Amino acid sequence: QVKLVESGGGLVQPGGSLKLSCVASGSFFSVNSMGWYRRTPGKQPERVATISSDGEAIYADSVKGRFTVARDTAENTVALAMTDLKREATAAYTCEAFIPRGGGRPKVSYWGQGTQVNVSE
Repeated sequence: QVKLVESGGGLVQPGGSLKLSCVASGSFFSVNSMGWYRRTPGKQPERVATISSDGEAIYADSVKGRFTVARDTAENTVALAMTDLKREATAAYTCEAFIPRGGGRPKVSYWGQGTQVNVSE
């Protein structure tokens, strides 16, 4: 069993900043990559950022230069620092983790329940 819990969502004005956090807990030995999805009704889900176990980060073009992802591998946590937020960033942000299984088997994906971010006046 693996559980991911996000926090930090809320209401922010356009141009403002917000930081999201996620912690993974449960029965696993290690975590491969971690990242963040955002989901909005009527729009395609989008992976906004991922970060590998050695700290390599990849960002969606829509957030590049404004979002920063970071993790503490020892604590199994990942954070998303968001700056210069735009209205279109309004979404439910969901934490994602990939757990290796070994023995040549594919990794397993887990997701949290999400934290809502609302960007408006």
